[in-house]
Amino acid sequence: MSQCVNDSISKVTFRKYLVLAGITVFSTLGDSLLARGMKEFGSVNVSLHNLSVLLLAILNPWVTAGILLLLAFFSCYMSALSWADLTYVLPATSLAYVLVALIGHFRLHEEISPTRWLGIALIAAGVGFVAAGPSVTPNRQRQYSSEGSRGKVSRQVES
Repeated sequence: MSQCVNDSISKVTFRKYLVLAGITVFSTLGDSLLARGMKEFGSVNVSLHNLSVLLLAILNPWVTAGILLLLAFFSCYMSALSWADLTYVLPATSLAYVLVALIGHFRLHEEISPTRWLGIALIAAGVGFVAAGPSVTPNRQRQYSSEGSRGKVSRQVES
């Protein structure tokens, strides 16, 4: 039974690839919209005395849309971490760094140095290496799987 659970956890299905794509898309768009909204709003000095300014910034439509997309990112991210190792999820979704750089350069008109472009290219190459590997460390028992937790609870209730 344990082997069957590990096989179903480690197999990356089309739905799981969609979750990884969601992480990339939602984080890229959320960060981009948040940046656009904050540039439009202006500088915010965060302190207990300036909370009203921060709340006004949140009411900017670009900032609000960015926050909503980042909430979608976090729900996809949590889902991915439930079936894959952090060391797989985080690098596999770092394609967002490439997309953010492209949006930053072409839509937000940010200057990106050649050194930064080189770093982004290295990240993109690393994504390929990570995506080729397994999503879960082989021969590892998942201590926090939901089925394992339910089994422990039901055994404790029965005793």
